[in-house]
Amino acid sequence: MTGARGGAGAAPAVRPDATAASSGGFGAFVARARAAGTLVVQPRMGMADPLRMRDGLRATRDAEAVTVGTITLDSYTRTGDLEAARRALAEGVGLNGYPIATHPVDTTRAVLRGVTDARFPVQVRHGSAMPEHIVRALLSVGLDATEGGPVSYCLPYSRTPLREAVAAWQRSCELLASTREYGAEPHLETFGGCLMGQLCPPSLLIAVSVLEALFFRQHGLTSLSLSYAQQADPRQDEEALTVLGKLAVELLPDVDHHVVLYAYMGVFPRSPGGARLLLEDAARLAVRAGAARLIVKTTAEAHRIPTVGENVRALERAAAAAAAERSRHAPTALPALPAPHEAGTGTGTGIDPGSGTGTGIEAEARALIGAVLELDADIGRALVRAFAAGYLDVPYCLHPDNAGRARTSLAPDGRLLWSSVGSMPIAGLADDGPRPPILGSSGLIAALSHVQRTYDDRAAAPSAVGQSASGAATPGAAPGAVPRTPRTPRTPVPPPTTSTPRRELGLTT
Repeated sequence: MTGARGGAGAAPAVRPDATAASSGGFGAFVARARAAGTLVVQPRMGMADPLRMRDGLRATRDAEAVTVGTITLDSYTRTGDLEAARRALAEGVGLNGYPIATHPVDTTRAVLRGVTDARFPVQVRHGSAMPEHIVRALLSVGLDATEGGPVSYCLPYSRTPLREAVAAWQRSCELLASTREYGAEPHLETFGGCLMGQLCPPSLLIAVSVLEALFFRQHGLTSLSLSYAQQADPRQDEEALTVLGKLAVELLPDVDHHVVLYAYMGVFPRSPGGARLLLEDAARLAVRAGAARLIVKTTAEAHRIPTVGENVRALERAAAAAAAERSRHAPTALPALPAPHEAGTGTGTGIDPGSGTGTGIEAEARALIGAVLELDADIGRALVRAFAAGYLDVPYCLHPDNAGRARTSLAPDGRLLWSSVGSMPIAGLADDGPRPPILGSSGLIAALSHVQRTYDDRAAAPSAVGQSASGAATPGAAPGAVPRTPRTPRTPVPPPTTSTPRRELGLTT
């Protein structure tokens, strides 16, 4: 178990709760679904009240789709202000997520009992740059799947120095990895493919996602997923997801891994029809590009936090769109990633310097990853040095450790282009001609709302009836509808067990 017990100050082993799911855990569930040719769909969902959280998990489990559950944490827990979380619960103040480190352990175990198991794993989502208290809390209740990363949950979401976040994430990885001694297979998902959510060119998203995955592996984890957020051009996104999958196979041949796609994370369409079209396009993209899991969004995203019912409808709509896309392609299973022996042999840094194909995304991603790995054998130290040198530079990110010289632009067709690469070692690698000008304030606002306008306009047009953004028409369908095809059975998931009565939950504070 590389890195999990080495070095001074290594985290002690944590014995997971006996109710933890077996049969390989979160990653194995997704692998079984993928082998069955099914896209796993997952909501963003977190409620402070244990009864509502339990109901949300049960509704997700029972949706007409192959699903995994989500417990999204509140902002106080995310930032480590547990006293504020306790006060909020005591005073009945609303929280924007589930306070897993504040509710009694027995309360959260009761939320999960009879709902989550090997047939319905649950992931904890949090957004914390310093997540040790969260990892300890989730392990104590029998969960072992979470997400984030030392870069992706530091730069966009906190003012925590990157060096401190890297150290905290190292300890957190070692805590998770320690559960393998007791037969668990903990799973960690990178958030590096999301970063600012929008206006970040794919090569940087890929590079940070891969680098965070390598960091996780270096500190003992062997079940990983690599994220990518849907952007504004499906052709660019399909190329990016293909590159991400290729690099993951090449650089992570000794761990179980899969790719997870996030439905668009920027300004969402305001109309229900536009939101549905965007979600359906995300599901189709996931199938075409070989992603194994999709994080969905709902028709309420532009207005408020969605209800459980809206989340379930989004899950089912995404699953139906994925099934329809899959039915148009052969074979019926999701596209397989190349076997490890088919990947490039690489150089001393593990990166094949070849330029790749397409529009230059692969060449840029390889250059970024290679430059970072050459800085230090310890990937955490390499990441800190890379940001200090400007080798990694997130556009529009105001964190003090980010160089802030990189800028991007949005082409009329939605492709993301570099206006300035700062000190990143990718100048001249993408053959896009002259760089577009750096956006002013009005141009930036227009770029941020490009997807919202595009999909709302498409939904309002008569031609939008039964048509996706890629132009595939469904004659006679209602606006935003998906062709009705036989639903993919939940073959990876046997029938759910009988749930625990609500009275077993007990006190919540």
